[in-house]
Amino acid sequence: MFPLQEILLDGIKNAASDIHISVGSFPIFRLNGSLVKRDYVMPVSPIDMEDIMQMMLSTEEISRFSQEKEYDFSFELNYGAGEQQRFRANYSYSRGRPALSLRIISQNIRTVEQLCLPEQIRDVAKRNNGLFLVTGPTGSGKSTTQAAIVHEINMSRQVHIVTVEDPIEYVFNSERSLIHQREIGFDTKTFAEALRRAMRQDPDVIMIGEMRDLETITAAVTAAETGHLVLATLHTPDAPQSIDRIIDVYPPHQQQQIRIQLASILIGVLSQQLIPMALIENRIVGTEFMMANNAVRNHIREGKTAQIKSTIQTGAGFGMHSMDQDLARLVKEGQISRKTAVSYSYDLKDLERFLGE
Repeated sequence: MFPLQEILLDGIKNAASDIHISVGSFPIFRLNGSLVKRDYVMPVSPIDMEDIMQMMLSTEEISRFSQEKEYDFSFELNYGAGEQQRFRANYSYSRGRPALSLRIISQNIRTVEQLCLPEQIRDVAKRNNGLFLVTGPTGSGKSTTQAAIVHEINMSRQVHIVTVEDPIEYVFNSERSLIHQREIGFDTKTFAEALRRAMRQDPDVIMIGEMRDLETITAAVTAAETGHLVLATLHTPDAPQSIDRIIDVYPPHQQQQIRIQLASILIGVLSQQLIPMALIENRIVGTEFMMANNAVRNHIREGKTAQIKSTIQTGAGFGMHSMDQDLARLVKEGQISRKTAVSYSYDLKDLERFLGE
């Protein structure tokens, strides 16, 4: 039988972020952003994959996967003396055969300070209403940042927090706050439906795992307008594209109205990347941080999102900075190399200017 637990424990021990298991291949770990083959076991056979699926999924879940060809879920591995590790998992098909991708979820919810996030994030956690976005590519740590903000609220405010996730990643214990976590497919059917129902659950803060479609975005905007703090993620690289993504979801005749609404409710946007460090095998977060001041709100209302970039670069007084400004800072502090900064730069000319070259 395929040694699944051995592979999972090896991934935990080596601080892998992801584990990939597919038929005909060795298990592969993602270590500090790079894929590494684990060839101390045989390549995965079709029978091995069937055994793994039987271990991880119920008969009903296997049937659902066979019908829908995709299946997201989460689970906990119990090992050692009461030790547990959470995973986020996805089954898909590749050339007609199942493939499994596993994300190892950190057990410890790290703080804003530990993640080296902008200090102004603490101010976001104090807000009573509005919409705050965490954006970036897949695997850039958006969920970890969201968890840090929820943790900050949980430790400092007596409020009701409702999360809607697909699937649940970080598990929170209610401290000063009351926290209810809802998982798509298990506790509720869809993001949009869960958000509509959440309005009847007396929430103060709503955390959305991802704003995927028009219904979810509309529900999130409505929640923010009606006096709730809404934290959400998008797969967009920066603040201007995040704003455009929300607006472009709407039909043309509704776009001016959503610009006005978004200009009113938006608190800010934190965009991030995970970047290899210079001296140790680890990664550090690089960020762009935009707070919605009067200038930004005017740009949104007037459909001039392209001008937000310059507002961010000159908005240090509001705690704002661009990605290239942050990359330059990390280079000057010796955290990352210049070569690495260049490869992660959004605008090389801006980066060189901020480096003083």
